[in-house]
Amino acid sequence: MKNFTALGVEQHWVEALKEQGISAPTPVQQESIPLLMEGQDVIAEAHTGTGKTLAFLLPILQKLNLDKRHPQALVIAPTRELALQITEEAKCLAAAEPSLSLLAVYGGQDVERQLRKLKGGAQLIIGTPGRLLDHLRRGTLDLGGIKMLVLDEADQMLHMGFLNDVETILQEVPYRRQTMLFSATMPAGIRKLARVYMNEPVDVKVKSASSVPVSQIRQVVVQTTDRGKQQALVDMLNTDRPYLAVIFCRTKRRASKLNEELQEMGFESGELHGDLSQNKREQVMKAFREAKLQLLVATDVAARGLDVEGVTHVFNYDMPQDAESYIHRIGRTGRAGGKGVAVTLATPRDVPELRNIQRVAGVTFTSSEGGGQRRPAPDTAERQGRNDRSGRNDRRSFGGNDAGGGRRSGREQSGRRDGASGERRSNRSSSERGGYDRDRSNGGSTRGGQGRSAGQSSGRGGYDRSSGSSAREGQGRSAGQSSGRGGYDRNGGGSARGGQGGRGGQAKGGPRGGQGQGGRRGRSR
Repeated sequence: MKNFTALGVEQHWVEALKEQGISAPTPVQQESIPLLMEGQDVIAEAHTGTGKTLAFLLPILQKLNLDKRHPQALVIAPTRELALQITEEAKCLAAAEPSLSLLAVYGGQDVERQLRKLKGGAQLIIGTPGRLLDHLRRGTLDLGGIKMLVLDEADQMLHMGFLNDVETILQEVPYRRQTMLFSATMPAGIRKLARVYMNEPVDVKVKSASSVPVSQIRQVVVQTTDRGKQQALVDMLNTDRPYLAVIFCRTKRRASKLNEELQEMGFESGELHGDLSQNKREQVMKAFREAKLQLLVATDVAARGLDVEGVTHVFNYDMPQDAESYIHRIGRTGRAGGKGVAVTLATPRDVPELRNIQRVAGVTFTSSEGGGQRRPAPDTAERQGRNDRSGRNDRRSFGGNDAGGGRRSGREQSGRRDGASGERRSNRSSSERGGYDRDRSNGGSTRGGQGRSAGQSSGRGGYDRSSGSSAREGQGRSAGQSSGRGGYDRNGGGSARGGQGGRGGQAKGGPRGGQGQGGRRGRSR
């Protein structure tokens, strides 16, 4: 395998990469960087999570003329989250070059602050189409000195209806420039854009680029009904206990409502959609990255380009609109060689779309491993679906089920008496969660919690980026339960789970097993 030096990356940038723990280029970087260093236009078919951001950032940063204080490179991204993500990655590298100035331009920011930074001579601009167009119309952004242009997640710009805005921006950029187009898929509209605005581009399609998110992901279909969908999701969260999970909903309203329901059940959940202020969106993303939130309920647009380490599960609460959206959704897990699980909750009317996804995306839906029953393939699901019109939850079991406990929702009827103290407790669980240690060599953390309701207490451990180990412990003091939860291993995608339900006294066991005290006998599912 080639190293970054062999690709033409200068030593001070190589050292900056090593400080971030990056020593070897990914396939898309190996193919793209030499071409971009030579000034070629490039069309790269690559998913988020394959290293495409560094594939275009390294050539850009190395070729900037730091003596000139005006915009020389422009990166256009479809969403604020992706623009911010690219900016953060660029800032990490820019620490090696103090004279380098970059600016993120997206909605929800203070316009005056952006204007001051633009006047200060930012050399690299990273922005969304809408805000860039706004600055162009105001006359506050001059793109006449742009020599390098990147269109990132181009297919999503097409789906979101941004191509007209993008073309307007491209007309403000000098014709003699280097253009880089990165996209997970290459629909006809993107190919047409490339023919018009690119100069003899070289196609880069690394075979593993399209398979990385899919081959590392176990894809599962769970047949359910509209009425039973929420309970099916909760059951899976309780039994499979993901470290971090993204749950996709079709609309902002559904995402907000589901998030509220999950929070009421005691889950550490947050929502991400277009109705949130930029400040709130950034707060939610920060909490999710630091594993202070376990679940992120999101819409497709808001989660586009989301790249968070440690996401073990993706749940399609609502069916994606097409096969491309499906691939983008499940690509939030199984990152950089890690394992992941993608679960699609499908009603009988979703069966035709499932077949289409199988045909277009070339994916295969499998049953979960462990003690669960096999899920029917779409053809079988359709036949069974014809007989299911009662609205009951026809969910097939997901994964193994630990009769010794397992994480429960923590939602019991308020007002029940604690068997030990006879006092009334609330129906919410209590938990205290520790921080997320990003030290690659010793990345553990511990979390512990104590629940005094009829619900549950769970202690959740930290995510170790090198070994995937963590320590979790909890103590339940009521009729609920205590569960010990294991860490997530990026290489194996597995987790060790254990727990004991308090059954009228004291139970010990499981990894760092909990203790249940109380007169009421605990139940196990």
